[in-house]
Amino acid sequence: MLLRYKKSFQKIAMGLLSFMPNERDLKKLQQTMHIYEEEPEWQLFLWKKDEDFVGLIGIEVEEFIFTVHHISVNPSHRGEGVGHEMVRKITEMMQQRGMKMTVETEPFLKKIFEDDDGHVAAD
Repeated sequence: MLLRYKKSFQKIAMGLLSFMPNERDLKKLQQTMHIYEEEPEWQLFLWKKDEDFVGLIGIEVEEFIFTVHHISVNPSHRGEGVGHEMVRKITEMMQQRGMKMTVETEPFLKKIFEDDDGHVAAD
């Protein structure tokens, strides 16, 4: 289940974000969290499986597009389709908006779309 970030999830969100290579530095991680907490177009969602938060996806929403800036899955839950489900759910939520990828999220997102239907979604 995809849940919108709230302040009470901060430690969990920081832990999940820290699995991303560019978010391992504490100062950088705190800056990223600040953006998600203060900028309304930056939205953070956590994936809850059973009783645990096991994944996270962070997007920036614009009028016609949304950009996936962060996607992270707890290593002990990788290979279970959590990332795929988060992307599917966020795409449904964003309805008609096109999706953009960052250099950091592109390899994973391209793999998802190649797995789904044999082609890669355009940037």
